Amino acid sequence: MSTQLWKHAEDGEPGGWRPGDSPGPEAPIQDRDRTAKVGLAVFLGVVTALFLLFLLAFITRSQVSDWRPLTYPLAPLAHPWMLWVNTALLALGSGCLQWAKVAGERSQASTAALAFLLGGVFAVAFLVGQLWVWQQFTAWGYLVSGNPANSFFYLLTGLHGVHLAGGLVAWAMVGVRMRAGPSDRLRTGMALCAFYWHYLLGLWLVLFALLTSSPEIYQAIAAFCGLR
Repeated sequence: MSTQLWKHAEDGEPGGWRPGDSPGPEAPIQDRDRTAKVGLAVFLGVVTALFLLFLLAFITRSQVSDWRPLTYPLAPLAHPWMLWVNTALLALGSGCLQWAKVAGERSQASTAALAFLLGGVFAVAFLVGQLWVWQQFTAWGYLVSGNPANSFFYLLTGLHGVHLAGGLVAWAMVGVRMRAGPSDRLRTGMALCAFYWHYLLGLWLVLFALLTSSPEIYQAIAAFCGLR
């Protein structure tokens, strides 16, 4: 046996590989996974730049005299308990997808499937909750055209919701792939979904903190950025 192995090594290239040998099915899978990760990183970089531009516009516009903050007494965000509920839903969804990722890495298929399903359910609940907040805003007379602060609230929360809805499309595609059983590609898909949800949770926390801040905070940020 050892003689045959030695002959195989001598006939081939260093390391025993011969030009006609196939590198195996793992190489294309690894390349595809690496491409998916790089693609997601580039996409999130673009999304981050987009939101930074909108946040900069938000701070700049808040320094104009016609800006009526939504955090004043009796305004919708004076006591933003509805947004706190939605934040909890998004955090639960992010946690469930992390749970699914870990369970998938440990080959716990049933646990991963349950956690992955719950992650999507909580994300849908978050979107429904955001629509509920919008409905309350319109019922109280805080329409898009009524105040620049209103417009930015709808814009920022809506843009965030669109990106989460797009994530749900990817989540559904990974969910369909689960029917074929555990695989490296499936584990990569769950990991990418979890990372994307963590990103959207972090982005939402930034938006939540900014939207519920006082005018004094906006003034301080504007002064720090040289916008005053």
